Amino acid sequence: MSYKRVWLHIVWSTKFREPWLNENLRPKLFKHIRRNASEKGIYVDYLNGYVDHVHCLISLEPKQSFDKIVMLLKGESSHWINEYQLISGYFEWQTDFYVVSISDSDVNKVRDYIRNQDNHHKNNPSIDELDD
Repeated sequence: MSYKRVWLHIVWSTKFREPWLNENLRPKLFKHIRRNASEKGIYVDYLNGYVDHVHCLISLEPKQSFDKIVMLLKGESSHWINEYQLISGYFEWQTDFYVVSISDSDVNKVRDYIRNQDNHHKNNPSIDELDD
């Protein structure tokens, strides 16, 4: 029997890094993303973010592609935000995203990093996110 596990840390941002994801919207959005991912067979291990971006730790199944997963998560969540008018304008994600594979030995470190986004961004502006 083969064993396959691919961990991915994915980060995507709001269009123009607009701070749409306030403290009220984030929990609703993350719950919605988790439910949508589960319905589509996408395993979201950890999810969090800040006012202008989302971090997601997923375990990729062998027949899944990260491009397709990100497209599904971003596309459906932006549609949901706009359909229910959860912000005062039109919501969009940036087209680009960041993805990196994570070794099994680093999964807990990445979970901690994702979990602590509020504290992380007290001292580090969001725009510097990928420079860490």
